[in-house]
Amino acid sequence: MKSLKRLASIVALAGAFAAVAPSAAHAWGYEGHRVVGAIAAKLLKGSVAEGQVNALLLPGETLESIAVWADCVKGDWCGPQTQEMVDYVAGNPKHAEYHYTDVPFQLSAYHDHGAGTSEVDIVQSLKGAITVLQGKDTPATNPHKLTKRQALLLVVHLCGDIVQPLHVGAGFVGKDGKFVVPKTQAEIDSVNVFDPRGGNNLLLDEASTSSSGDKLIPPLPDVAKAAAGDKPRTTRPFHSYWDSTVVTYAMRRSNTRTPEQFAQYAIDTKPLVAKSQGDVLTWPYQWADDTLAVSQVAHKDVKLGAASTQTSKSTGETYKTWALTVPDDYAVPSSAIAREQLIKGGYRLAELLKAIWS
Repeated sequence: MKSLKRLASIVALAGAFAAVAPSAAHAWGYEGHRVVGAIAAKLLKGSVAEGQVNALLLPGETLESIAVWADCVKGDWCGPQTQEMVDYVAGNPKHAEYHYTDVPFQLSAYHDHGAGTSEVDIVQSLKGAITVLQGKDTPATNPHKLTKRQALLLVVHLCGDIVQPLHVGAGFVGKDGKFVVPKTQAEIDSVNVFDPRGGNNLLLDEASTSSSGDKLIPPLPDVAKAAAGDKPRTTRPFHSYWDSTVVTYAMRRSNTRTPEQFAQYAIDTKPLVAKSQGDVLTWPYQWADDTLAVSQVAHKDVKLGAASTQTSKSTGETYKTWALTVPDDYAVPSSAIAREQLIKGGYRLAELLKAIWS
């Protein structure tokens, strides 16, 4: 039920508040996910894992190009659905829930069965896909009969999702209009504790947010602007800001225009990305905990404003939204976080694939 309500609110918000560009529908946007794939591909050059990955790719595919596949199956914004996509969706009716978990951002760790988690959330889905790639899957660990190729498509994408702060840490709102920490799932009852759907129901004023960001991080001079016919937004969901806007700012700050350029920039900076520890099946937990800490920073000094009730034109469902304000210089720290997190995603993906296929 939660996932259906979350999806309904996202669709409703898209129709009510903005003409959403295709890339805004995906975590990290097309560019962000492709950055993760491109970084990993560079780091895998010459390794055993590179050969294993290539054996699962179709002609013309790369880790960069498949990084958005798990989002493309949700609709037709990437083009017509292939038979492979149709079969995957039919076999994975809850696939939209694989991309996130909603742990209260104030907490320090992800725990199985904790508030905001589920049996098919990003931590559990990554574990399952890793098991399939290891060749150790069983009917219990692989109930949807993922193939190794499908598992790879998922792992490449989810390694990007799990470093996006709002795909792990969520802000829940109490009836007093302040962020609260529910202890159990039952407390999130839309009476005393409201679920803003991973930040999709927290709305930034688009004009002021964009104006502040563009002043601090101006567009690159040779990057084409949006089409003149695009309908301007009035508000932008906080989740969408973290999906796409921060990636745009991160690429501006690195003076890169494509995922390939950003990936090379990232490697050239020789980043210090901490190694994951222990059994690879524990790595999704480690990554979620790390991203929770980042989510606390992402929520620092953001302020909840007035609440309003919206009605979905498509379903008739009513839901609450809250105005949200961020510091005037928010584009600077948020883009720095995005840059660091995207790099983590690429390095961890490469690390994981090498650990599976050493």
